[in-house]
Order: sequence, then structure tokens, then C-alpha cells
Amino acid sequence: MTKPQILIVEDDRAISNFIAATLDTQNYQYQQVKTGSSALMSALSYRPDIILLDLGLPDMEGVEIIQKIRQWSNMPIIVISARSDDKDKVEALDAGADDYLTKPFSVDELLARVRVALRRVRYDSTKLSSEASIYENGQLCIDYAAGCTFLNGKEIHLTPIEYKLLCLMAKNTGKVLTHGYILNEIWGNVGGNDTPALRVFMATLRKKIETDTSSPKYIQTHIGVGYRMLRVK
Repeated sequence: MTKPQILIVEDDRAISNFIAATLDTQNYQYQQVKTGSSALMSALSYRPDIILLDLGLPDMEGVEIIQKIRQWSNMPIIVISARSDDKDKVEALDAGADDYLTKPFSVDELLARVRVALRRVRYDSTKLSSEASIYENGQLCIDYAAGCTFLNGKEIHLTPIEYKLLCLMAKNTGKVLTHGYILNEIWGNVGGNDTPALRVFMATLRKKIETDTSSPKYIQTHIGVGYRMLRVK
């Protein structure tokens, strides 16, 4: 089996080497760069499975790198940054990052985030068509062609908005979707910030697909940021 290829984009040598040593423990292949321009060149030539990206680089902002890569690739990008404000997280995730890890971080946490991203890569590789007619995740099934949703083999009735929300989350399984992104995709961002309405619709959707809404297994809340559809075994 081909070993995962990971691109480390970090200008702090100590942190870059720490990440590299962490990846070594799992026998991951990696390449280290320290500028935005070299990151873009390496992303094109090295074609990594995952990019671990610092936001504060000497020649350009990490968000700009994310935006450029998203013009031609959907490869997972995990931001690793000392910036902990929700504004920075939302900006990076809205630009197309898949995850956000705040410094300082533990070895276990970093490896867990990498494993999640790799599961997405492997899942995507087995689903070459992103518009597959059937979506299956645990006991949840969506028949896109028929416009029907099933849980434990039984059809569940969703409102048009609930169905659109579920399909959006399903087609981005494993990825954090920000409030702004969801509002724009579902409502076209009309009326400005309507996050409270989104929370209401998400709550009603959860009641229909989650066995225990206090401990959801499908849709995870990222407080102050957005939601993520989890891959359920």
C-alpha cells in the first residue's frame, strides 16, 4: 500500500521538525517547506494527500494559499496555527480548509486529525463520482435520484430545507462547513447573517436522524464555527 504523502508548510523550523518527527512515528512520507510560494509549487509537483498549513508565512497569508489550491484541487488542508480567534478559524474554513488545529497541540491530536483526513481521501477514492446516486453513512441513506432519505431502512420525511441541509452535509462528509458557507449554499446568503434560523433547521433535522440529539453521531457542532458530517462505521 502506498504510504500517505503529507506536505508540511511551516516557517518555524522547530515546529516543522516536531510535526515531521510525529509523522515519522507512523511511517508517513512528508515534505517540508517554509514559504507560501514553495507550498504552491510543492502542492502542484508533490501532489500530497494532505497539506498541514501554518497561516502566518513570511511571503503570503495561509488563507490565500488555501484559496489558490482550491481553484484546482480538493486535497485535504489542515490549518495548524497559533491564531485561536473564531474569526481566523471561520476565515480559513470558509476559504476551503478542512480542519483547524490550534497551537500548541499534542502528538495524539495531530495524528487524529491526519487520520480523519486520510479516511476522507480513501473514501473519496472509492467514490470517484462525487454525485453518486446513493449516499450511505452508517444507518443513514440518501437516494439522490429519488430525493428520499432512509434511516435504519425506513424512510424519514424531511422538509425541503432539511433535505438540502442534509445533502450539503453529506456531500462534504468529514469537512467542517461554516455557518456562512451553509447559509450561502442553502439560501444564497440573502438577508445577511441568519445563523439563528440555521440552528433551528439543524435542530429539527437532528431530531429526525439522531437517536440521541444530546450526543449526535452524524452531525457534529463546532461552536462558533459551523457543523461537520461525521463518517459513521
